[in-house]
Amino acid sequence: MSFEAWLAFFVASWVISLSPGAGAIASMSCGLQYGFWRGYWNAVGLQIALVLQIAVVAAGLGAVLATSELAFGLIKWFGVAYLLWLAWKQWQTLPQALDDSAAPRPIGRPLSLVLRGFVVNASNPKAIVFILAVLPQFLDPTKPLLLQYVEMGATMVVVDLLVMAGYTGLAARVLRLLRTPRQQRLVNRSFATMFAGAAALLATVKRAAT
Repeated sequence: MSFEAWLAFFVASWVISLSPGAGAIASMSCGLQYGFWRGYWNAVGLQIALVLQIAVVAAGLGAVLATSELAFGLIKWFGVAYLLWLAWKQWQTLPQALDDSAAPRPIGRPLSLVLRGFVVNASNPKAIVFILAVLPQFLDPTKPLLLQYVEMGATMVVVDLLVMAGYTGLAARVLRLLRTPRQQRLVNRSFATMFAGAAALLATVKRAAT
């Protein structure tokens, strides 16, 4: 992969990661609930799913998913259901009154947060189709493809980790500005609405016509 091609892909990776989506919403939600260091485990799960999606595309299975209406639909509707479940959980989150002292945050298990991020990303079939459409544009067919996929995968993961660190950290800092249960309830329900909105958008996604 030439430096020029990598640089173009590097810029594209930033645009892709900064675009608001379910992953960004999940990162902000976890940062708000658990703080930066604990909530950032969600971003790890997002990247594991991203690596899996890139591997699926590299193995040629992405083309099967893109042309299989059944496989596409199963993954899509599972993703819709999971996002709606996250919306319900966020809506039900109980607020805690905070004072000026360092109030403790609820403890989330790292493994459960990793799994949460993984499912959010892995249950979006459009992501695989999107990767299938974008990555080949930067491939040099005269050079080993596996190494190029590894380079692009590493680039996407590093960029996405940085972006999700920003989303998670921003939300974690916002938590310290919330002093009343009413304010926290408003934010929790705002995130619940965003999760539901992401589910609604995913429900409208259709498999590309072949």
